[in-house]
Amino acid sequence: MTVRTRTRRGPIAPVAALLTALVLLPVAAAPVQGDPATVSESRERPGARSGPPARVVDEERTGPRQLDLTIRSPALAGSGKVRLLTPDGWDTRRPGDRWPVLYLLPDGSGDYRTYTDDHHVEEWPELRKTLVVVPGMPFYGFYTNWWNDGAGGAPAVETFHLDEVRTLLERDYGAGRRRAIAGQSQGGYGALMYAARRPGMFRAAASFGGYLHPLQYPEAVSGGAEYLGVPWRRIWGDPVRQRHIWQRNDPYYLAERLRGTRVHIAAGDGTPGALDPPGTEPDPEIPGLEGLAPLYPDEVISLTEAVMGDESRTVARRLQESGVHVTTHFHRGTHSPPYWGRELRRALPMLLNP
Repeated sequence: MTVRTRTRRGPIAPVAALLTALVLLPVAAAPVQGDPATVSESRERPGARSGPPARVVDEERTGPRQLDLTIRSPALAGSGKVRLLTPDGWDTRRPGDRWPVLYLLPDGSGDYRTYTDDHHVEEWPELRKTLVVVPGMPFYGFYTNWWNDGAGGAPAVETFHLDEVRTLLERDYGAGRRRAIAGQSQGGYGALMYAARRPGMFRAAASFGGYLHPLQYPEAVSGGAEYLGVPWRRIWGDPVRQRHIWQRNDPYYLAERLRGTRVHIAAGDGTPGALDPPGTEPDPEIPGLEGLAPLYPDEVISLTEAVMGDESRTVARRLQESGVHVTTHFHRGTHSPPYWGRELRRALPMLLNP
C-alpha cells in the first residue's frame, strides 16, 4: 500500500518540502486556573528559564510595508525572527496609537516569510488597516514549550510568541489588544491551541489544513517525525506513558476553553481538487504511516490532508457540542499552499471583524 502525503510545490530541498506535508507534532496547553485537566501541568512542563528579558536587536525594512525584527529570546536560548506587515499610518504613529492585530502562524518550517512569499498578503487591500504579525518558529517547533523529558527549557515556542513577541509589539510597535490568529498546516494547530491555552487573548482563530486531534492517530505523529529525524518524545513525551500530556496538547480535549472565541476550521480530503494541476503526482512515501493508508480510498493522493480532514471534522463536531461558535469549510484538495491562501482569504471577514 502506497503511503501518500502532499508536499509544497516548487524547487525546494526535499526535507524542507516535507515540512508542509508532515504537520504531525502538536502543541501543549497552558494551565487555566481551576481547570482540573491542567493540575500540576506547570510542574510537568516547565518553560524557559528566567533571565534577561527579550529584546529587539535588529530591524530591517524589506518592503514598503514589511519590517523584519530579530529578537534575542531567552525562551529560545537564541534569536527569533518576526515579519510585520504594517498598516496605513503606522510610519507616522504617535505614542498611544494602536491597531488591531492578526497573527499568522507558518507551517512546520517555521518560516516567517511564508505568507508574503507564498500568498503575497502584503498586496491584500483587506489588511491595510491591520498590523499583521508572522512570527518565526524553530524548525518543527510545534508551537509549544518543549517538555524535554520534564526538564523544560528551550525551545519554549509558546513563551516566545505569546509572552516575548506579543509584549514587545504591544509596547513598541503599535499592536493593540484586538487580536485574531490563524495558521496553515502546523500553524493551524498552533492557532487553535494558542487560543485555547490563553482564553480571551484572541477573539477569533482559524485553522487551514491543521492537525487538530493528534490522539486520534498517534502513529502519524511518531511516523512523520521519525522520518524527518525529529526527537518527537521531547515535545510532550510518549503517547502511552505521558498520555495526560498528550491530552493537554489536543484541541479535542480543550474544546470548552474555546467558548467565547470564534473559530473557523477548513481542510481538504486528500483527493485532487480545483487547485491541483492536472496530473498531480501522489506524495512520497513516509515510513511508519502505512497503517493509515487503508483507511482512505485510492483516489486520495495526499494522506496528510486526508488525516487532517478527519481530525478537523472530529474537532469541529466537538466544538459544536461544547457550545463554541465554529464555522467550517471542508473541500476536495491536497495539503498545499494554494488551498491555505484561498482559505485564509475566505476567513478574513471573520478574523478581522470577530
